Amino acid sequence: MSSTKRTTLEVGQKIQVTIEKVAHGGHFIARYEGAVIFVRHGIPGEECTIEITSTGSSFNRADVIEVTAPSEDRVSAPCRFAHRNGCGGCDFQHISLPRQLSLKSDVITEQFSRIAKMDIEVEVEEVAGPLGWRTRCSAVTTKAGALGFYQARSHKIIPVDDCRILVPEMRYSELAQRGAKGDQRIEISISNTGERTIATANSRDESPLRISDGPDVAHYTVGENSFEVSQKSFWQSHKDAPRVLTEAVLQYAQLREGDHVLDLYGGVGLLAASFLTHIGESGSVDIVEGSKSATADAARNFEGKNNVNIYTGDVARLITRFSSADVIVLDPPREGAGKDVIAHCAQLKPRAIVYVACDPAALARDTGYLRDAGYQLESMRAFDLFPMTHHIESVAKFVPTKVS
Repeated sequence: MSSTKRTTLEVGQKIQVTIEKVAHGGHFIARYEGAVIFVRHGIPGEECTIEITSTGSSFNRADVIEVTAPSEDRVSAPCRFAHRNGCGGCDFQHISLPRQLSLKSDVITEQFSRIAKMDIEVEVEEVAGPLGWRTRCSAVTTKAGALGFYQARSHKIIPVDDCRILVPEMRYSELAQRGAKGDQRIEISISNTGERTIATANSRDESPLRISDGPDVAHYTVGENSFEVSQKSFWQSHKDAPRVLTEAVLQYAQLREGDHVLDLYGGVGLLAASFLTHIGESGSVDIVEGSKSATADAARNFEGKNNVNIYTGDVARLITRFSSADVIVLDPPREGAGKDVIAHCAQLKPRAIVYVACDPAALARDTGYLRDAGYQLESMRAFDLFPMTHHIESVAKFVPTKVS
């Protein structure tokens, strides 16, 4: 029996490769004498010199250190910290925005082909410009108190005095210039009503974050709805994401007067608030959410709304309380909903399931579970709500499989 011999690579080794295709996770595939390498800072088709940064039994990792045949889509990164030895926050600053969008579409297609065994093509929609969009960030300080972010796949802190993807209203540069106490985790957020909150904690232990500046509860407006959002509660980081996702969910949900909507992983009630005018007083919404902070916010946001019920706890456990639903909307964390939750959703026999996903791999996996449970993917949209990074936000609609 013959076998293909694979080269053993070493950390620090420099080799010439041609970048093949984009992979899920912000890197690209290259091969060298049988060895598979995940490469950062490349573009498909480029001929590059790369340096091996880690090795493994099934794949290796590397960074581009020189481009000998650049892609026509290679551009100068707008941020001077966006390079292999710099901040690890942005994966794609070296790529033109149109190519970033097409690469993200390629990732969705590849994930659905590999995991869900489906052939789909989805155009990733541009939402806003590539800079000045992020309203929330997690920063760290060095021992000396310099504000910055971690290097990619490292605990090394890179001091950063100007983050180009943050909204200007956060005044990050002022905070960086001011400096802070050493060895701190710092979370900064700003609401669309202008309230900035800064929370800090020691980065060397598991101590909880404490508010050091601004309100603990900030106020947001989306359309005609207002929300109170605590510092501990989740809120979308792109300034336009709440509006864009709400509109997409409503487009797919096609709500009717009197509908019972099950809002899983419902957070502070962003999506639920948009349902009420469509379902009327005869309809109802059940919000299920694991975060106590988020459900406390939701309770205030829906005070006096008798047709909104809020449940705090594990979604997989609480969903068993429900016997039916007209429409189910779910916006799970990055790991997705999973087999048990999907199975229970199907058992409730909704006419539509609308799934908001921040990871195409998890969505592809759960699409397979839905198909097995009798629901087919009818339509899907994808949005570039994380420009300059590899992340993608998608909204998918599933309906009962037609029986011929």
